[in-house]
Amino acid sequence: MITLNRGKADRYLDFLERELELTAPLIHRDARAVQMHFGGGTPNFFGPAQIDRLAAMIRRYFTFTDDAEISVEIDPRRLSREHLEAFHRLGARRASFGIQDFNPEVQKAVNRIQPKELSDRAAAWIREIGYDSLNIDLIYGLPHQTPETFARTIELALELNPDRFAIFNYAHVPWMKPAQKIVERAVLPTPETKLAMLKTVIETLTDNGYVYIGMDHFAREDDELAIAQRSGTLWRNFQGYSTRAGVDIYGFGMSSISQTPTHYRQNEKKLEDWEKRLEAGELPYSRACFLTDEDKLRHDVIMRLMCDLALDFDAMSEKHGIDFRARFAPEIEALRGAAEDGLITFTDRGFEVTDIGRLLIRNLAMTFDAYLGEAENRFSRTI
Repeated sequence: MITLNRGKADRYLDFLERELELTAPLIHRDARAVQMHFGGGTPNFFGPAQIDRLAAMIRRYFTFTDDAEISVEIDPRRLSREHLEAFHRLGARRASFGIQDFNPEVQKAVNRIQPKELSDRAAAWIREIGYDSLNIDLIYGLPHQTPETFARTIELALELNPDRFAIFNYAHVPWMKPAQKIVERAVLPTPETKLAMLKTVIETLTDNGYVYIGMDHFAREDDELAIAQRSGTLWRNFQGYSTRAGVDIYGFGMSSISQTPTHYRQNEKKLEDWEKRLEAGELPYSRACFLTDEDKLRHDVIMRLMCDLALDFDAMSEKHGIDFRARFAPEIEALRGAAEDGLITFTDRGFEVTDIGRLLIRNLAMTFDAYLGEAENRFSRTI
């Protein structure tokens, strides 16, 4: 929610502690947290003292492994050095922030004015305080972007020397995100232009020592994401790529999402609804989706394709006790066109994604998604 009243932060923390208190007894007492992420782009809405309070709350109800990865997403426009020091005291060693685009015209069109000096300052503080990793988020497909202007944004972002990049395709879904209506008056790049921008991104970053992990993510060759991909242990959850495979994810706060091997669930999206449920002593879930055996199978197929950039039919057959080629015969046949277009190469054991196919990895994965036909208009376009 958008507010300038920072006094609401203490009330929010009161309810957040109540959610932690209600959830902790339901988790096995010997469980240890291996990752924690503060998301949403605005954790630094809290002041340093409130961040310290948040840290104490979390440690009261959860125990972490010694090598737990703790990360925070910050907003350079409302950031002080004290914010970063407080999150560092909490244990955060990875920090990320969004830039979207350095072009002032683009920033004005999306109502996110963030001069380069703010990003430079945030990156400098992150390094000076002792964070181990800096991640930068950019978006292509915004109003007024061209391959040439976005190439300049990439050049400027490289000056910050991040360890990872997440370069997202702007999904224009104003029916789901009303705030996006502001950009309907501006000219959005065509799919062909967006593909040209993505091509520029990949070529520029790989020329500068980054590995294209896939699905918008890039990492330095010595980063644990790149290492995990090379070893075949890379994982994906709904938040993105991860090196911690098969862990349960518990989301706290309004609208947060949780994930286990059996289901997904989401908290109430409106603050008053979230608070009301907690006041009643109830877990504040608004909805849940329980996975069928078919869901779990397709989840694994799609995940391995996105992580390995290949699919081993024989390994999948052995892992799931099925004849993969027979079970997914329609999907394999549908991929013949992708092979003809040079996006994949079939092998004796399955297929591998080509370099150009990586640009369209979402489209390849969609072949195995059983639900797209049922909700075609609900999903954003992939290009």
